[in-house]
Formats: sequence, C-alpha cells, structure tokens
Amino acid sequence: MVEYGCARMTVSKVLGALAESGLIERRRRAGSFVKRPLNQSAVLEIPDIKADVQARGQVYALELLSAKRRPMSKAERGAESIAVATEVLALTCRHFADGKPHALEERLINLDAVPAAAHADFTTNPPGTWLLQHVPWHAAENLISAECADGGRARLLGIKTGSACLIVQRRGLFVLAS
Repeated sequence: MVEYGCARMTVSKVLGALAESGLIERRRRAGSFVKRPLNQSAVLEIPDIKADVQARGQVYALELLSAKRRPMSKAERGAESIAVATEVLALTCRHFADGKPHALEERLINLDAVPAAAHADFTTNPPGTWLLQHVPWHAAENLISAECADGGRARLLGIKTGSACLIVQRRGLFVLAS
C-alpha cells in the first residue's frame, strides 16, 4: 500500500484477482506467495515433414506451388485476435516421399511476427522445417479434423476426390527476441 500509494482494499482486490488466475497462492496467517508454474508438455510434437520422411528411409522432395504476400483477411485476423491488418506470406507446398505425393501444406506466416520469412527460400527448404529451425516456439494450439478432399487437393495428392484427409491446423505462439 505504501510503495504504490493505494488503498488496502485495492491491494486486496489485486491479490484476489492474482490468486483467482492461479498466479499466486494465498495462505491465512502466512501471506501470499507466487505459485510455481505448472510444467507443460506438448501432447503433440510439432512434426517436421521432411525429417519424418527421411527418418523412414524415403527420398524427400518438395514442390512450392505458390507463395504470395498479401494482407491478412478479416476472418484470419479474427481467428488470431489481431486487430490491425497485417501482411502474411501465404504458401502452398506439396511434399513427396519416394516420388509420390505425401502431404499438402497450406501455411500462412504472419510477417509482423516472423519478418525473416519474407526472404526465406521455400523452394528448397519446407516452411515447417524453416520455422522449426528459425523461430523458437513457446506453444502451439492444434485443431485436428478430417475432411474429404475436393477435386483440386485430391489431384495434388494423387487420391480420389472425396477421400478422407487428416487436417492439422496449428497456431504457433512464438518467443520473439528484439
């Protein structure tokens, strides 16, 4: 109260809010203590498609189908809780294992968060591999679903239209250094 020049009730409310959010622990007659952070571990490891293919002893190849810089759409900004329009690098790549289509990667990279991506060569280095090598991940949110392949995706993957495909949508949270 003395240090910050505020009322006792204000300090009590702040400590209550910190306790409610799990940042501190309040003990009667002992005081308030900072809680140790809970250990978190990834339930899903962030895969590197190139490394996975090579680890199986298969020959890996990459085809960059498109790379476009564009403004992030309003829907994309809403999904990422970004208020201001920002530029993204929209990439579409096809990964091959032993000459056969293995995966289709459609990736958006926020160039405000990862500006070096604008100058990366994604014709030889897959976007996922590049991100794992250049950007320290703090956390990732994953949404896993299945979807029937439309005609264009089915053609790119060498499968029948309507075939089930595993979809992994990942939103990366990065530790950014200045």
